[in-house]
Amino acid sequence: MKEGTVIKVSGPLVVARGLTGTNIYDMVRVGVQKLLGEVIEIRSDEYSIQVYEETEGIGPGQPVYPMGEPLSVELGPGLISSIFDGIQRPLDVISLRLGSYIARGAEYTSLDRTKRWHFIPARKSGDNIRPGDILGTVKETALIEHRIMVPQGVEGKVTVVAEDAYTLDDVVAEVETSTGKVSVKMLQKWPVRKPRQVTKKLPPDQPLITGQRVIDTFFPVAKGGTSCVPGPFGSGKTVVQHQLAKWSDADIIVFVGCGERGNEMADVLLSFPELKDPKSHEPLMGRTVLVANTSNMPVAAREASIFTGITIAEYYRDMGYNVALMADSTSRWAEAMREISCRLEEMPGEEGFPTYLGSRLASFYERSGSVVCMGSDAQGEEGRRGSLSIIGAVSPPGGDLSEPVTQATLRTVKVFWSLDDRLASQRHFPAVNWLTSYSLYQQVVGRFVANKIGAGWDENRTKALRVLQRESELEELVRLVGMEALSPEDMLVMETAKMIREDFLHQNAYHELDTYTSLEKQFHMLDVILKFYSKAQDAVDKGVDPLRLMGVPVKDKISNMRLASEGDMETFRRIEGDIARQVDELVEDRAVGI
Repeated sequence: MKEGTVIKVSGPLVVARGLTGTNIYDMVRVGVQKLLGEVIEIRSDEYSIQVYEETEGIGPGQPVYPMGEPLSVELGPGLISSIFDGIQRPLDVISLRLGSYIARGAEYTSLDRTKRWHFIPARKSGDNIRPGDILGTVKETALIEHRIMVPQGVEGKVTVVAEDAYTLDDVVAEVETSTGKVSVKMLQKWPVRKPRQVTKKLPPDQPLITGQRVIDTFFPVAKGGTSCVPGPFGSGKTVVQHQLAKWSDADIIVFVGCGERGNEMADVLLSFPELKDPKSHEPLMGRTVLVANTSNMPVAAREASIFTGITIAEYYRDMGYNVALMADSTSRWAEAMREISCRLEEMPGEEGFPTYLGSRLASFYERSGSVVCMGSDAQGEEGRRGSLSIIGAVSPPGGDLSEPVTQATLRTVKVFWSLDDRLASQRHFPAVNWLTSYSLYQQVVGRFVANKIGAGWDENRTKALRVLQRESELEELVRLVGMEALSPEDMLVMETAKMIREDFLHQNAYHELDTYTSLEKQFHMLDVILKFYSKAQDAVDKGVDPLRLMGVPVKDKISNMRLASEGDMETFRRIEGDIARQVDELVEDRAVGI
């Protein structure tokens, strides 16, 4: 490979000549400051390079140095609890050495080469191994056991392996292969644009439990599934993703801030170390990787940040973990693609986005899934399973869901959480519109919950959505002529829908007891509301005035049941008893003419 020469600079796009032997998507260093870039187009002897740093000071005639490899991430112990930028530079290390701003051309290894990790072998000398086998384990954090896997292309017999404290550059095992001896380290590298290999993809069969009632009960996502969170400014996209990152039952969280405001990422960086994992009560950062590419960082690095995050997530999935990746937001990524595409003078598609927008988004979301991982586990058993779920936020301009990024995303994902600025303005959070959202994983969740809790989940969900739909139909009539014009049955529907909205769907992310709700508690909360509705319907049929039903004292207890502790089923039994008693008293009073 030969060095090249810059002939043109257009913002983050640099065109060079003379890079003979350099391939598409290979990395290069541009200019005397050696800024990191990636070849994204080759036309004859002209190489178009997107530079991941500010190109101020770069001009024609400056050198371009080929690196001979595609953009790759370092994979190994030390990823968890780390904070990287879009091209996996360690922001915490850079902050300590350079201050609050990244110097252009700064080069730091992504993972600490000096720290020693206690490696416990899972294989012994003489064992036959192949790619994906668990070679040994390292205790990465109090929550995560890092499983060192045999790299791709290594297959043979272990000749040397020993328990000891190693750095990432030390050899932990030697393998005799058909082509000679190969040294295996704990550190691996993987190209970010290349999906990691698996043995088999499986249909999702378990829900990703988030603790958010509107999601788990009405519009659930499966482990290994994909979901889209579109919404206008201020509708709560980031808070929804924060809640999922904090409370979902995934083993590993990878949070990618792609082009979002710096104060939102600062909130993540400041709040996550203070949060406790709900199961272990250890710091949440003990199972989290953060990739931060804020709106003031170079635009070209936004695309890299998405692929950096998904590759790290796949790595932990291959160990057999359930991983959830939060991407906030893919609209900023698409805008970066549009800017680079314009500078390449490509034919624009709808609203100026490149014509390959849909396929590029699909290539990202389709890396999700529930899989059978390659190789055997630490006990030598085949068929270990892992999953990678992707939750992507979309920021449509003006909340227009017909714009290209939202539509291209909806063609790929299976869950749509439509955030509504009208609900947000009413302080109803999460502001998920129950009339326009949907999930294609409901059957998966229904079967799972039926085995865990019992029958009635799907019936309650269907009944509640029917009530909310009927309320929507009646709202126009109420606005025109008032509630008094409704029939007793419809008045009861309106009151029940209000209870579902305010007492079940509304959830306070900052209240200790309300921020997370287990599936069992969700079931009983909705079941109580629907039992009140059913009991009240019978009372209305017997002539009881709906206004009297709306004033029964038990309604206050229904409003406060969200504050019941997890596992406190006695509260729900008492409320059900109060409903039966107080409604029956109204029926008796009606019968005797009171």
